[in-house]
Amino acid sequence: MTQPPTVNTVAPLQNVHHCMQAMRRVMERRDHLPGLIGFYGPSGFGKSTAAAYVANRYQAYYVEVKSNWPEGAFLKAVLSEMGIKPERRNYDMVDQISQQLALSGRPLIIDEFDHVVKKGYPNTIKDIYEGSHTGIMVIGEELLEANIARDPDLERLHNRFLEWVAAEPADLNDAEHMRALYYPALQVEQELMQEVLIASKHELRRIVVNLDRFNNLAVTEGLDKVTRAAWGNRGFFTGHAQKRRV
Repeated sequence: MTQPPTVNTVAPLQNVHHCMQAMRRVMERRDHLPGLIGFYGPSGFGKSTAAAYVANRYQAYYVEVKSNWPEGAFLKAVLSEMGIKPERRNYDMVDQISQQLALSGRPLIIDEFDHVVKKGYPNTIKDIYEGSHTGIMVIGEELLEANIARDPDLERLHNRFLEWVAAEPADLNDAEHMRALYYPALQVEQELMQEVLIASKHELRRIVVNLDRFNNLAVTEGLDKVTRAAWGNRGFFTGHAQKRRV
C-alpha cells in the first residue's frame, strides 16, 4: 500500500496552507464546477510534505506514482491504497476506483503526476473523475500544467481542472519552523539563516540539510547558537558536489 510521507506538525508551512486551501475549495465546490485541482512547483518546495498533511486531514487516498509504472501498475496501486482487490482489465479497475471514490466521498491525491503524463495515460484520471465526480488533486513539477495544456489530446482533461495552485519558495518563517520542528534546541543567527535561504534556492529539502549541519556543529562545538562567525567559511549544501581542493 502506498502511504504518504510521515509528518508531525507542519501546518504553519505556507505550502501546507496553500495545498490545504486548494483541497478545501475542490471538496466544497458547487456541483456544476469541475473537480480536478493541480498543485505544482519545482522539486524541493515541500509539495509532498504538504500533500501528506492534507491527505491525513481529509482521509484522502494517496498514491505516489513511480517513474516506471504503466497504467495497470498505477491502477493497482490506487486499489491497493483503497484495500480493494483489483480486477484483471484496466477498464474494470477504473470502474472499481470510480465506484469507491463515489461511495466513500474521499478525495484522491496523485503525487508525481508528471510520470502519468509521460507514460501516456493522463486521460485515465479524467475517466476516474467522470465516474466519481469526487475531488482529485494531482501534484507535479513546475511545467505540469503547461505540458497538459499544450497537448491537444489532453484538452478534455485540462477542462476538468477547477484551479492550478503554485507552490511557493520557502521563506524565513518556513525555515524557522523547520528548525523548531526538527532541531528545537538549535538556535541560528538570522543573518546566517538568510544566507541559507539564498544558497538553498529557497528549497525546503536543502534548507533542512543545512540545518542538520548547523546542528552537528552546535553539538560538536558545544555552541548555544550558530552564528555567521561560528560557521565561518564552511559553505552551505546546495545540492551540487563541492569542488576538489587542489
